[in-house]
Amino acid sequence: MFTGLIEEMGVLRSVQRRGEAMILGISAAKVLEDVKLGDSIAVNGVCLTVVEYDRGGFSVDVMPETYRHTNLHAYKPGTPLNLERAMQAGGRFGGHMVQGHVDGTGTIRGRTTEANAVVFSIEPDDAAMLRHIVPQGSITLDGISLTVVSVDREAGQFTVSIIPHTLRETVLQHKHPGATLNIECDILGKYIDHLLSLREQGPTVAKAGGLSEAMLRDNGFI
Repeated sequence: MFTGLIEEMGVLRSVQRRGEAMILGISAAKVLEDVKLGDSIAVNGVCLTVVEYDRGGFSVDVMPETYRHTNLHAYKPGTPLNLERAMQAGGRFGGHMVQGHVDGTGTIRGRTTEANAVVFSIEPDDAAMLRHIVPQGSITLDGISLTVVSVDREAGQFTVSIIPHTLRETVLQHKHPGATLNIECDILGKYIDHLLSLREQGPTVAKAGGLSEAMLRDNGFI
């Protein structure tokens, strides 16, 4: 689990490809301070496992499922990357609950300046993601915890507003219209939507060992 508060920007130093499988070598510093084999590190919002490390960086495996659902396959050596270690119990929770399980990618359609902020307009590659994107709700873009400003379902886009600090300390400084972003919608919205969809299915789901209105009521959920 992550918070969406980026700890540092690393740099992709190597890419080994075998079909839709990859090994990425990443230069880093801060996230290596207490690193161990098997640790989880979010790389541009994708939860990946450390399989090797040295003083200057670490390596992670990318499996085909991750290859297909993120933009990691498009990265080349020299690409800057947002990095965040898994959150520690008892630490400050400054962002929101981020799993590092990317829902899909989106394309930046606009980047404009508004006073001290930069507003990004983003079009999800899968319009169905807009179902889980809510104005003033949380969203994760390339691993960054952000607040949704607006959602235009007719245009198939949403906007976020970036403060100078976030722009300066993350890969968003390098992102312009046409660039892609990894998108993870708020986990709470996704689970609520899933529970409601099961409820609508009624007794059939209950017989299959799933949820029913009676089960939710008996356990104090409704």
